[in-house]
Amino acid sequence: MALPLTYNVRNVLVRWRATLATILGIALVVAVYVSVQAMATGLEKSSTNTGDPRNVMIVRKGSTAESSSQVTREQFKLINYLPQIARDSKNQPLISADVVVLINLPRRGDGGEANVLLRGISPVGIALRPQVTLVEGRWFTPGKREVVVSRRLAARFANFEVGDKFKTGGKELTVTGIMDGNNTAFDSEIWMDADESRSLFDRENYSSLLLRVLDAAASQTLIARIESDKRLPLHALSEVDYYKSQTKTAVPIKFLGDFLATAMSIGAIFAAMNTMYASVGARTREIGTLRVLGYRRRSILASFLIEGAFLAFIGGLLGCLFSLFINGYSIGTMSFQSWSETVFSFRITPWLAVKGLIFSVIVGIVGSLLPAIRAARLPVIAALKSV
Repeated sequence: MALPLTYNVRNVLVRWRATLATILGIALVVAVYVSVQAMATGLEKSSTNTGDPRNVMIVRKGSTAESSSQVTREQFKLINYLPQIARDSKNQPLISADVVVLINLPRRGDGGEANVLLRGISPVGIALRPQVTLVEGRWFTPGKREVVVSRRLAARFANFEVGDKFKTGGKELTVTGIMDGNNTAFDSEIWMDADESRSLFDRENYSSLLLRVLDAAASQTLIARIESDKRLPLHALSEVDYYKSQTKTAVPIKFLGDFLATAMSIGAIFAAMNTMYASVGARTREIGTLRVLGYRRRSILASFLIEGAFLAFIGGLLGCLFSLFINGYSIGTMSFQSWSETVFSFRITPWLAVKGLIFSVIVGIVGSLLPAIRAARLPVIAALKSV
């Protein structure tokens, strides 16, 4: 004969003072777990949201990121007029040769300094990235040492308002506009003219090429041609696939979240165990009465496990609610691919909340197991005689 679930719910409500600390402890563990995982999810989404399936990215073979890649001007000329590349209304190929440079800039206040990724880009390159929109000011004019910065970088770095000037490497650049990358990797970039950036930062070659293909079949043909051409030691892939490969920065953050959750869950398990042992001690006669009424040992065991899981589930719900306060909050970290500041937002997804609840229930069951076994093994006569 199984004990009704209302019995466990009423026990939790009656002994709310004893169980409140356990619930809050588990809530804290779940909140930390969900928050750190939300950081990794946000970082992943900023990369996986980036790119257009119609675009192909070309970098040096063997390079892991644009910042470590080189594409020569001769290689650019060879690729420029491949028949698979789409053309605009003026019959010009839709291809952008980009220059990626790391510059060190001061943060706002006393936040120190950090590397920022400056991308030299052609006017065609702006059109190839429809996710990016200008929200303030105007686009840069080639030859005038003008830049456009992302809105999220403008909130974190000094001298990034429209009209401001900042120096890097002895060169003064003027901010003419603010752009919004719409939660993509472009939220972590500064843009200026490609050839001007090559001249200012003494770069002979380009870092990468971005081009628009005619269709999916043309994309496969072009990628195969570049990969097999011995004159071109280059690697071509879909722009979407390239940015998906740039999510390695999220791996150590996820590991940190799992490590913290594991360490804190040990304390939460002992807290749950202490609460359930106290509950067993206070309900010894009650347990004996249940046995006299015909309830079996396994029913009492299951009842205490359910009660522990219920307590933990409440704590898990609270932890998920606490973590919602950081959803969408913008933060920055160093990218292990480009070694520059990467700006992204915390992203708490429904699946992440479910994982937090599952984690809390597991903590509750593990913490209740030993007290539940003790309760199930109590001798009936000894339980009834206890005071």
